[in-house]
Amino acid sequence: MFEPVIFREYDIRGVYNQQFDLDFAYQLGKTFASYVLKKSGKKNMRLSVGYDARVSSVPIMNKVTQGMKESGAEVYVLGLVTSPMCYFSTFQLDLDGAIMVTGSHNPPDFNGFKVSLGKTTIHGEEIQSLKKIMEAGDFISGEGSIKDYDIFPEYLERYKKEFGTMAPVKVVLDCGNGAGGVIARKLFNVVGLQPEILFEQPDGAFPNHHPDPTVEKNLVALAAKVRETGAVAGIGFDGDADRIGVVDHTGRMIYGDELMTIYARAILENSKGAKIVGDVKCSDFMYTDIAKHGGEPILWKTGHSLIKEKVKSEKAPFGGEMSGHIFFADRNYGYDDAPYAGLRLCEILAKSGKNIAQLLEGFPKAFNTPEIRIDTTEEKKVLIVEKVKEKFLNLKDPNIKVNLIDGIRISFPDGWALARSSNTQPVIVVRFESTSADGLARIQDSVMSVVNQYL
Repeated sequence: MFEPVIFREYDIRGVYNQQFDLDFAYQLGKTFASYVLKKSGKKNMRLSVGYDARVSSVPIMNKVTQGMKESGAEVYVLGLVTSPMCYFSTFQLDLDGAIMVTGSHNPPDFNGFKVSLGKTTIHGEEIQSLKKIMEAGDFISGEGSIKDYDIFPEYLERYKKEFGTMAPVKVVLDCGNGAGGVIARKLFNVVGLQPEILFEQPDGAFPNHHPDPTVEKNLVALAAKVRETGAVAGIGFDGDADRIGVVDHTGRMIYGDELMTIYARAILENSKGAKIVGDVKCSDFMYTDIAKHGGEPILWKTGHSLIKEKVKSEKAPFGGEMSGHIFFADRNYGYDDAPYAGLRLCEILAKSGKNIAQLLEGFPKAFNTPEIRIDTTEEKKVLIVEKVKEKFLNLKDPNIKVNLIDGIRISFPDGWALARSSNTQPVIVVRFESTSADGLARIQDSVMSVVNQYL
């Protein structure tokens, strides 16, 4: 049983036992094996499977691996790991593919699958091709194997070699009771750091706060602990630890584009002219700052797989999203790994001796909103964005520029607005920014007057 809507733009995700069930997980394991065979020609394929801390993840993982095994695959079960550790396994073990069972930052009743072919996370039409294989029952059979594989030692050794022993930096980590709790302490300790850690124990009920570190209310405990301990920063991870959220030494939430500005400035010190990729939700100020510091900014579509692919195709050393997916391809593999991104921030803080506010010196003060997510229906989220497009495409105002690369991004002389439909939930995403408070109110109203009309 499954609802077709769970096959989304860059992963498969929905409410467990409502939008998909265990039989679907079994069928997906068989489907993926057929897909890998079609793409690689390898019948004796080697695949890995990891899972997050959700209550439903273990039974789902068991069914996925059963489907793979009955299709002739040699399956490496990584256990409870982060999505980045699952991605890492494809590089370290040179695998033909992987599936990470995770609901990411969604509520506890959700679960899903992030799918890699070889070392690349698939999206778009490739996700839809899985659906077609499943619906056609186009499966293969074979006698595969399943074995547990401990990827932790190799993962830790990889980053011990990269970072060595770092200068002491006082930081607080918030694992949000997600999968990050299995690796964060070990990873930071192996490079010589001794962070204080909140909500380290994985718990699929997420008893302390929702596992999304880019929403300010989820960072309250982290901000309080940073102020209490005098830490230079606080770092939070989402449910599968591929997204990062940060607060500065005062407990102020740092937006994803501000964090990306810090990383970009550091990278551009040694890589003038490098391309830096951001998504449509990031500030104009960030793109301007990248150019000012000698980089080539590239505005691209939202979506972890889409940004990841763009970083790779543009040979960019770095890219990221407002939502906290951060991709380093200069020294790492180009996928999103929040604990690794946390180490990169600690490295910058240690080497510079500056705090986050000082690292952002010269970044203009903006009047803006965070990413605003408005609950609606799958049908309405598409309709509303189309209505916003209608309004601004029909204005014919030379001072207003429209970009339709992902939803609609509208540039005004004194700011910009974004409206797009989420690829993972029945949600409209909007964001607004201006050089003044009055401008922000005007720009926000120009879009929200349409959005509210159709909610």
